[in-house]
Amino acid sequence: MIPPNASLVKYDNPVLVSRNTDKKTPRARALKVSPGPSTATGPVPNPPGKQKPTSVDAKAAQQTDEILNSILPPREWTEGGQLWVQQVSSTPATRLDVVNLQEELDRRLQQRQARETGICPVRRELYSQCFDELIRQVTINCAERGLLLLRVRDEIRMTIAAYQTLYESSVAFGMRKALQAEQGKADMEKKITELENEKRDLERNVNELKGKCEQIEKRAQEQRQVEEKKHTEEMQFLKRTNQQLKVSPMTGVMSHDCRSANQQQDFFLNMDFLSQGCMNINQSKTEKLCHMTHYLPIKNVNFIKIIDDRFCIT
Repeated sequence: MIPPNASLVKYDNPVLVSRNTDKKTPRARALKVSPGPSTATGPVPNPPGKQKPTSVDAKAAQQTDEILNSILPPREWTEGGQLWVQQVSSTPATRLDVVNLQEELDRRLQQRQARETGICPVRRELYSQCFDELIRQVTINCAERGLLLLRVRDEIRMTIAAYQTLYESSVAFGMRKALQAEQGKADMEKKITELENEKRDLERNVNELKGKCEQIEKRAQEQRQVEEKKHTEEMQFLKRTNQQLKVSPMTGVMSHDCRSANQQQDFFLNMDFLSQGCMNINQSKTEKLCHMTHYLPIKNVNFIKIIDDRFCIT
């Protein structure tokens, strides 16, 4: 072990413990010790006058020492192959000791450059030592009050340890979540890439289908235009033919079916032949006209009337 650092807690002079002892006792005064160099951080009080202590005072002092040792255990270290033990001081503190403690605290805070705000391990260590020294001073005067302050100190330390554990666990949790987020990020990026590729394929299919739809619409439009043109021409032809028949029924028929005088003569000869053939048949007038006009290329009411008047079909 190495010599402990200087503390704000007041300790007695270190004593050398014999190396022949197998077990270290809680109090060095009960061992065969030799006084060592003084390392007390505070002023060493003058030894009290030599008075014969009573049994009650000795018992109270022993009880106070035991309480102090339970609150602040003795410090031990090895130097030059020898074991040194330093007990906490049981000397009552004066007003001057408290003032010196405050000045020493401020000096060490400035010397070790402790931060005034925020989390600072140096400031926490120095204030913990100052609180332990106050507990020591109070315990010497009133052991019960010292034990109560000990409970307060332990509660504060337990709270700080809980906060530290919570901080460490939160840091570990945050790191774990960060790693999961990184892994999830990689998975999401991969999924995004796959979805983008699928989107491009779908867009290509949409463009192809749009092209096919445009081609189909174009062909349908062309076909519709051709059919409309054909229908228009057919309607115009029928209208023109109907107009010609309305102007001159007989002339229209003759001009359409019989272009010359010979053709007209042949036409009426054929009609005579048909009329003679129809006269020999026992048919009604309507049936005879239907039979004769059946061979005509164009059926017209006026033309049928002309045939009826010419051949006198009865």
